[in-house]
Amino acid sequence: MRKKISILFLLSFAACTGRKGEELQTIDNLQPANTLLKVEVLVSGMDVPWDLHYGSDDHLWVTEQGGNVWRIHPATGERKQVLYIRDVWRQRTTGLLGITLHPNFAHNPFVFLNYTLMRDSRIFSRLERYRFQNDTLVEPATMLEIGGNTGHNGSRITVSPDGKIMWATGDAHGVMSAQEDTCLNGKILRLDMDGNIPADNPDPKSYVWAKGFRNIQGLTYSDKGILYTSEHGDAIEDEINLIVKGANYGWPVVEGFHNLEKEQVFAAAGSSLEPLHAWTPVVAPSGMTFYNHPAIPEWTNSLLLGTLKTQSLRVLQLNDAGTAIVKEEVFFADRYGRIRDVCSGKDGAVYVSTSNRDWNPGTGFPKQGDDRILKITPAGKAIYTVLKSSSAGAVIKLNGQELYQQYCASCHKPEGTGVKGIFPALKNSAIVNGSAHHLIELLLKGKKGKDGSAMPAFSFLKDEEMTAVINYIRSSWGNKATAVSKKTITQTRR
Repeated sequence: MRKKISILFLLSFAACTGRKGEELQTIDNLQPANTLLKVEVLVSGMDVPWDLHYGSDDHLWVTEQGGNVWRIHPATGERKQVLYIRDVWRQRTTGLLGITLHPNFAHNPFVFLNYTLMRDSRIFSRLERYRFQNDTLVEPATMLEIGGNTGHNGSRITVSPDGKIMWATGDAHGVMSAQEDTCLNGKILRLDMDGNIPADNPDPKSYVWAKGFRNIQGLTYSDKGILYTSEHGDAIEDEINLIVKGANYGWPVVEGFHNLEKEQVFAAAGSSLEPLHAWTPVVAPSGMTFYNHPAIPEWTNSLLLGTLKTQSLRVLQLNDAGTAIVKEEVFFADRYGRIRDVCSGKDGAVYVSTSNRDWNPGTGFPKQGDDRILKITPAGKAIYTVLKSSSAGAVIKLNGQELYQQYCASCHKPEGTGVKGIFPALKNSAIVNGSAHHLIELLLKGKKGKDGSAMPAFSFLKDEEMTAVINYIRSSWGNKATAVSKKTITQTRR
């Protein structure tokens, strides 16, 4: 049986920039917990980071809807603009959308992009290939161009295990386009790396790999080579589909499961496949990735899915064969706003992009700092050490230094030196070395500055945790204040 997971929302962005509207907080999701996770802001101030791709060059590649392509260091958040496409036509859900890299990027430094453009008052969706050279994307080559529209253009791109480009398109030319074999909208298209039609496609004269889709928003392969999609329904039945070569997924005649008579008749005649999972009410599923890394064992063999309407990250656990979704968990609901995409790195870190500066932000969004790329990682070393264990239970010692690293070091620095003029030093601090009661009150209630900055409240910490971190601070970096007891913190909290 899988153990449950506990997530520590460590909002370094709020604490370290002193901006309003955020607070440090711990939320336990179903005890007993196994893996403690932290959530940090890797990059802020972006303009709808629409697609995230972790490349084999160990960098995060990101498209912004307005036409920028960024290459971001996953540890530091340092970013470099490698391309701006002037031809991008952005309106509502159009713009620069999907991105993927050649899997052998070191020897074939190709980047594949999809974007919307307008030419002679007509809208098109274009798949292009670029070469990465001298920190810039150069030599644009159009691989395929299809009809577009003001919405329902898709679009995600990925590379199949056999080295083919898979491009998911929306039914931009009207709902019946998804069923028309001569139309490339509402389909999954399969191309060679040079843009030609692979000889082993269902029809060797057509790019179409599968058909019958409304508006695919997520596209990912599992480690077993299974292709999955997430798709917007109309008013009902958002879907997760397992993609089979040459299959028909029914739209617009079939939406979701085959539970209506007309759908059953169509499915019998047209061999339409049912989704693995469907939502009513709709959740507006967006980007999706397959996760199978031991860094977060509770999420292994799962699809990680961002949603727009329900503003959440969903973990969809698959069965061992990958043919069914057996469990769904929801994280971050309504906390960060609309979630546009999700991917993971080779070390098991998970990256999530928000979409709060798009055409349809949720209530209260965008917030200062939007849009953001969030980074989810294991919190690090254990915050406690087991001294001895017996049938009567375990005797543990909390690790005050690790607690400090998790909650305080991003602002006050590992050496307690702080940041001059922004975050006060804890080393030789009068507050730290002074009244224990005053320090405890400060940590429990937090503090707001006149300039709008804020130190978050740490009242979520358990008494024993607060005891450990306070005593670490009061005895480190030359500080020689007397120790604080758990009983003192309990009494102050009252």
